[in-house]
Amino acid sequence: MTDARDIRLGRYGIGKYRYRELKYFCRQYREKKTQLDAITEISASQASSVPSGTKMGDRTSQIALKRVSLQKDIEDIEQSAKEADCAIYAYLIGNVADGIPYEHLGVPCGRRYFYEARKKFFYLLSLRRK
Repeated sequence: MTDARDIRLGRYGIGKYRYRELKYFCRQYREKKTQLDAITEISASQASSVPSGTKMGDRTSQIALKRVSLQKDIEDIEQSAKEADCAIYAYLIGNVADGIPYEHLGVPCGRRYFYEARKKFFYLLSLRRK
């Protein structure tokens, strides 16, 4: 793990531990997308191979609930990034989800502007995740 410093979001009403919670939530973004894709592929192939008379209701509802949960988490991150700045939202996601530093992203804006947009992103995400 890197020695990355926590960003200060006190003016947004976000404390150190809430920031860390949001940060690690964002780090799961790619994993959640992979899980969602896997659930979609598995559920489509399993539906045709289940023998008749088998109780699918519970399994199907569990899969559906998991899909909805994953979709909501992914949407929370993407929508917060788009609301923070729609022109650089993909770069914001690369930074918060993958930990890619500003210098390696090739962002078409200045460093200060990018980091202000990132702070706004965490503020918006915090509102969505209450």
